[in-house]
Amino acid sequence: MYSNNHYNKNLKEFARELRTETVSKAEKLLWKAILSRKQTGERFLRQRPIDNFIVDFFAPALGLIIEIDGSSHINKGEYDFYRQQKLESLGYEMIRFSEGEVLQNAGLVKERIDYVIFCLKNG
Repeated sequence: MYSNNHYNKNLKEFARELRTETVSKAEKLLWKAILSRKQTGERFLRQRPIDNFIVDFFAPALGLIIEIDGSSHINKGEYDFYRQQKLESLGYEMIRFSEGEVLQNAGLVKERIDYVIFCLKNG
């Protein structure tokens, strides 16, 4: 879809740190139970630097970003809105879930992700 997906190599080390040291329960669950290639048929990357941001999950072939809003997003609604608008202006599709949604309704989260993947593939 994109040649380098607006990859920002300057954020590479910070992204690696996020992947290994600050992973939430919701991100672990989403990664292991829902976003595996076997489950979705798509390749997802974790904590991917795109432009000046690091996104939680990214499917390069679809241009799909999945964000999990946990406690670090409290009182950051305006920034999250700006960030989402900027990434969507680069051509990405973004879907967001709260940490609670992922932990309490993983089945519904999976259905929504599957639906978005289907729409992007058959769009």
